[in-house]
Amino acid sequence: MFACAAVLAAVWLFTLLFRTHRSPNFPPGPRPIPIFGNLLELDLENLCLFIGSRPAVVLHGFKAIKEALVNKGNDFSGRAQDLMVNHAIHPIAHAPGVVLADYSSSWRERRRFGLMTLRNYGLGKDSMEQRILGEVNTLIKLMEQSLGTSISPQLIFHSAASYIISQILFAQQYDYEHDFTKFFVGVFLEVSKIFNGRWGMWIHLMECVEVLISIRLFCFFQGAHEKHRKILSENKTTRVPQKPRHLIDCYLDELEKVGDGSSFSEDNLYSLLLDFHFAGTDTTANTLLTCFLYLMSYPEVQERCQKEIDEVLDGKDQVSFEDRHEMHYPQAVLHEVQRMADVAPLSVFHKVTRDTELMGFSIPKGTIIIPNLSSTLTEDGYWKDPHHFNPDNFLNDEGQFIKPENLIPFSAGPRTCLGENLARMELFLIAVTLLRRFRFIWPEDGGTPDLTPQFGTIQTPKPYRMKVQLRPTA
Repeated sequence: MFACAAVLAAVWLFTLLFRTHRSPNFPPGPRPIPIFGNLLELDLENLCLFIGSRPAVVLHGFKAIKEALVNKGNDFSGRAQDLMVNHAIHPIAHAPGVVLADYSSSWRERRRFGLMTLRNYGLGKDSMEQRILGEVNTLIKLMEQSLGTSISPQLIFHSAASYIISQILFAQQYDYEHDFTKFFVGVFLEVSKIFNGRWGMWIHLMECVEVLISIRLFCFFQGAHEKHRKILSENKTTRVPQKPRHLIDCYLDELEKVGDGSSFSEDNLYSLLLDFHFAGTDTTANTLLTCFLYLMSYPEVQERCQKEIDEVLDGKDQVSFEDRHEMHYPQAVLHEVQRMADVAPLSVFHKVTRDTELMGFSIPKGTIIIPNLSSTLTEDGYWKDPHHFNPDNFLNDEGQFIKPENLIPFSAGPRTCLGENLARMELFLIAVTLLRRFRFIWPEDGGTPDLTPQFGTIQTPKPYRMKVQLRPTA
């Protein structure tokens, strides 16, 4: 019995060794060890790593990322279908939505629908602006109630971002104390914690742990799908012949038009709602949190922003998204915040859709691709001051705003984030409106600001508190 077990163990180890063998002309990297791969010496500056027995090529630096995701986007836009998050979501929706869907004609069909819905809803037009500014008024009221005291902004910004994207998805308004808002903000915060850190990669190695974590995620996502399903049912029974006002209306119209063989289905609608709701809440909220953390840490930057905001908006009741073209320094600050926030450091893992080449190396079909977006944010030769917070990185010699092409917080190529324009609009309108009315101060008992983000699939600032004061000009 013992001999049989020893033989099976030897065969298993040999198989693992074979599976971690590098193909000829494959990108170089450290030698993997069985079971663990390279996770004990994880260094994303290596071109090739093994996550357990899975080969993964790291795109390090803007040149490699641009060649893969932009110039050869069709070859590098797949998605691995056997990761933990797939196991957690697929049993519920039986459909991958957009973010996790593999590269295919069905994925392109759903992505076009998502872009069209955002465009038709008024993204970049007055209607979307007014909805965001309306929500800023809620933030203003909350902050006015807390003048002179320190507040925790985490739930406030997450609730605001969730509220805005909910209007696009459901055309329904849920205040911050509503069970719907509390549930989803709680889910998004908990899911982010699960994926934070290197444990998010380690989990893929330990199948028993992966199953347990997948069950935990399943419970979160099942609750999310149930709430989305209830909203869908309500929309079906209350629809009237009119121009669609939100994503569910548009999707139901599409379901009525398409025939068999289309990728549109109710299952995919649930996944699409989750994609939009999660992505439209967490990344925007964490960027806002980073923004005000840096503005408090650099009060001279905050004051200069407010001076330019006052000059541009003199005589105006409220800011417009078009005003950004006249606000060179605030624009530079907000983009520098995105650079320092590094919200999605590794994007979402890609997969090679066919045998291809990258920078002279052969990359076989099915290889996992890790776009190290962080590597572009401090890359030598692209930034005036790559390792420190400095808005001058986005200003030319005349003090005008410029945007280097290697700032890609929303990734690049066919898989660029669908909500990029919405996120940019939210960040600008919320930050400028609040800065026009308030001063944000680091609490006296708050210790020294810690600007180091908490590493994860979605990076977040460490929890902090802030004091709010009315500005004399408000």
